[in-house]
Amino acid sequence: MSDFFQNGIITTLHKLPGYSLDKIENSIRVISKERKFALLLPSLYSELEGKALPGIVEQLKEADYIHEVVVSLDKANKTQFDLARKFFSKIPTKTTILWNDSPQIQEILKRLKRNGLDPGKRGKGRGVWTAMGYILAKSEVYMVTLHDCDIRTYSRDILARLTYPVLSKRLNYDFAKGYYARVADVLHGRAVRLFFSPLLKALKKIFGDREFFDYLESFRYPLSGEVAMITELTRRVRFSSDWGLEIGLLREIYTHLDLSSICQVDLVDRYDHKHQEFDSDNITSGIMRMAIDIARTFFRVLSQDGIIFSSETIRTLKITYYDYAMEFVEKYKNLALINGLKYDRNRETIAIEKFTTAFDIATQEFYKHPLGSHLIPTWGRIDSAMPDLLETEIPDIVDKLNGR
Repeated sequence: MSDFFQNGIITTLHKLPGYSLDKIENSIRVISKERKFALLLPSLYSELEGKALPGIVEQLKEADYIHEVVVSLDKANKTQFDLARKFFSKIPTKTTILWNDSPQIQEILKRLKRNGLDPGKRGKGRGVWTAMGYILAKSEVYMVTLHDCDIRTYSRDILARLTYPVLSKRLNYDFAKGYYARVADVLHGRAVRLFFSPLLKALKKIFGDREFFDYLESFRYPLSGEVAMITELTRRVRFSSDWGLEIGLLREIYTHLDLSSICQVDLVDRYDHKHQEFDSDNITSGIMRMAIDIARTFFRVLSQDGIIFSSETIRTLKITYYDYAMEFVEKYKNLALINGLKYDRNRETIAIEKFTTAFDIATQEFYKHPLGSHLIPTWGRIDSAMPDLLETEIPDIVDKLNGR
């Protein structure tokens, strides 16, 4: 049974006995007659050939309350785009495929860069940002729900529970983030358990209590890819194109909203998705790159608050992080033991040692490029500089590509 303890500075909406998917979906059906919402799915073409996305599509067939499904499709040629249209046509709701590799979209990205509005490199962040632009341009929905396409245990509970707090006038939040337990026969979620959480504790110890630290610590799964927000908010927030996307977005939300407008939602009892590989020799992908980008994002956003990261501070932070991380190993060992789960203490310790290497690389990258990863210009800024883009060009291009 889930707890119901409110131990953070944002509201936590737990999953408790009495919850009913049928009831919440019926409520959404009523509300969505007045407040429409879009579901945004950032997807690589390769995920269409995986095990998770077909199951997601099967579940979405019954979600007749979605106004529009918008798929931000990356790494797809023309043949694959056509196959994707056929693949997602199984969903009875209006479905739009945003073909990011199309000549038309690529030309828009080049024009933006020529006009000093660089949209950055290909990545999940840019894919989400591009789709947000289309959704804003259509001006048809009150809010957007976003979740990943690699969820192997997907159920409509994820969609309904994530959407309802923002869509409902009775709750009326502006931003919701999903959380869940990453556990099977072992504990997953190493990037959060062994890197993000002990790093945040180390930052609090060295720099003292700050509301922003308390805010981040309130989230039970800060790196989750499941969020929902009012559409107008997407006009103002900046997106990062790398693994710092989730932390950077939480920072943007903190800047733009009152804490009373932010919540986190317990989505499902069982959640499993594609697990990132951990190769300490490869800093371009996997958990190693994720940790580097997260640390560098921390350095950037805290520098914006006036924190100075000297070499002495970085050294102290690294040592403090390591001590906290090793304490977490003991805690998770005991958690696994009482629940009969497998737990490899040596494997966890090796992961922490690799994370300290990621910490070093993040420091080097931060000193070299203190502004960190490229932040894509907000759609509000782009709309001011190139108003025709949102008013006519983007919706016309996307609709034509989708045969409308």
